[in-house]
Amino acid sequence: MHNLAQLVFNGLFVGSFYALVALGYSMVYGIIKLLNFAHGDIYMLGAFAGLTTLSLGSGALGGGFLALLVIMLVAMLATGTFGVVLERVAYRPLRNAPRLSVLITAVGASFALEYGIAVAYGPNPRVYQIGVSGGAFEFAGARLTYAQLAMMAVAVVLMVALDALVRRTRTGRAMRAVALDPKACLLMGINVDRVISRTFFLGSALAGAAGVMAGAYYGKVDFLMGFTIGLKAFTAAVIGGIGNMRGAVLGALVLGLLESFGVALFGSQWRDVFAFAFLILFLTLRPTGLLGERVTERV
Repeated sequence: MHNLAQLVFNGLFVGSFYALVALGYSMVYGIIKLLNFAHGDIYMLGAFAGLTTLSLGSGALGGGFLALLVIMLVAMLATGTFGVVLERVAYRPLRNAPRLSVLITAVGASFALEYGIAVAYGPNPRVYQIGVSGGAFEFAGARLTYAQLAMMAVAVVLMVALDALVRRTRTGRAMRAVALDPKACLLMGINVDRVISRTFFLGSALAGAAGVMAGAYYGKVDFLMGFTIGLKAFTAAVIGGIGNMRGAVLGALVLGLLESFGVALFGSQWRDVFAFAFLILFLTLRPTGLLGERVTERV
């Protein structure tokens, strides 16, 4: 029971990081049916934006969790703005182009981000000069640190706020309407381009927040850190039902738990093999995901 509780907590903690990134995948796909493979690198960009903010304002910010929140807000603004620019420059001109063209553009944007950061900051890992340290306590046989609980709490607050925005505000109603029928929205006077830009801003901002938390928790960042978590977040979105926000969160938690138990059963070297093998098996049984709906296109 001691090991079980610890494995569950570890899985939920990792899943909360995956969820913040998976939401961006799911939102963008739900609106314009685009697989934004540069999204994982926006997570990396958020970590480096936090690193830059920390370097410039190290004396004024100090350390601790409050400084981390300030850095996170700056990184969210930076990555959200970058997401809007990326959509405007790279994706909007190709909105009516074949899907393969847009997909190749997304892959190109991913490489441009990765190696642009490598040129700007160097190829070697950089150390985060801030950490969320603190004590720990035991609950149900599992050892929980205050840093982990604080980061999970921040992730939950961000996810709940996004869910409330999408479901209870005018902007959220516009996003859901564009996801259903963008042409009808144009006829009803909805500015579709503005709605899509806001979607990119929100998804990119959440990825940036996850990047800062990952940098602070693990203590270092590098220009390739977004590649693996981008694939994992995409996997989580597919498991939950891509295009469904709550499904993305559920899929991320499921993936986090699978990795935690997979490491315990087979060892850390089998973590990724176990996760992606489950994805293949799962999609053969339920291609639409846990909360996805089967959609019939009329010809």
